[in-house]
Amino acid sequence: MEDASASLEQATEEAVAKNRLVAATVNARGELVDLKFHTQSYRDMAPTELASAILDVVRKAREQMAKRVAELYQPFAPQGIDMTELMNGTFSAGDLFRDLGIQPPPK
Repeated sequence: MEDASASLEQATEEAVAKNRLVAATVNARGELVDLKFHTQSYRDMAPTELASAILDVVRKAREQMAKRVAELYQPFAPQGIDMTELMNGTFSAGDLFRDLGIQPPPK
């Protein structure tokens, strides 16, 4: 597990907008570490359009990194736990209990 953690220390993921206007790079924690504009066309965009393009590419980079981290740590997860679901908030402990034949605790 130490090797997995160490490999992520300097890891980054980059996503580029379909129109190649902007690229975002995030680190393993999903923090934005770089934002590049590949053309000057952003100067002619409406503020909301530019904001949407930036947010979209940052979200894509974060999703790519989350997938990479989940795949890296999946071998260390207990059987029945999907790291992708755990990281993106869709993991259901109740479903895991039911899969194991255990009555889930009351909410």
